[in-house]
Amino acid sequence: MDTAAFNSSAQAGIGMTSQRTRVRMVERLREQGVKDSRVLHAMGVIPRHVFVEPALANRAYDDTALPLGFAQTISQPYVVARMIEILVQGRELGKTLEVGAGCGYQAAVLSILTKQVFAVERIAPLLSRARDNLRQLKLTRIRLKHADGNLGLPEAAPFDTIILAAAAQTVPPTLLAQLAPGGRLVMPLVTSASGAEQVICLIERTESGWVEKRFDAVRFVPLLAGVE
Repeated sequence: MDTAAFNSSAQAGIGMTSQRTRVRMVERLREQGVKDSRVLHAMGVIPRHVFVEPALANRAYDDTALPLGFAQTISQPYVVARMIEILVQGRELGKTLEVGAGCGYQAAVLSILTKQVFAVERIAPLLSRARDNLRQLKLTRIRLKHADGNLGLPEAAPFDTIILAAAAQTVPPTLLAQLAPGGRLVMPLVTSASGAEQVICLIERTESGWVEKRFDAVRFVPLLAGVE
């Protein structure tokens, strides 16, 4: 990805959206335990303030989730970085599918790390916003589609990497079927009946079968079926 291709005025920001503030966010991520230099670089390149509501721009680099409308949120920077770091450990992302594109921020970060990013979003107005946000930064390697994330994107499968930005009690079988041999899927997994307890779950497709690992506690919106 040629980061010089970004729209410099959209990227630069001022005050609490400045490059200096973004650098402080990356330093905080490092202090929180994110070590992969590729992930830290990608987080530092993408201007998060472009993807949040204008009224919340001065909070764009806080380590917190922010509302997007439609009962959706943009994930906190640490969680985005942590999930991607789990996916890239010891490998490249390769062809990547994001389920739950939201405002487009995570897809933008992923596009710094791989040449092929596909993202699906079930809420049409939110997908339109993601397109506008990505267009500002001239990020053209991301293919967006209005679709039910539970169904994945069979026309582009298989994927080396799948990342879900919504929580479910089980992995949709359709998504597992679209994961390439040696591929990895990461998602927020619900671990309680109430849905209040969730963890980051990594599933890897190996020669001997599926291998699951669990990591940090998280809090995501639920994975819903259908489109709006």
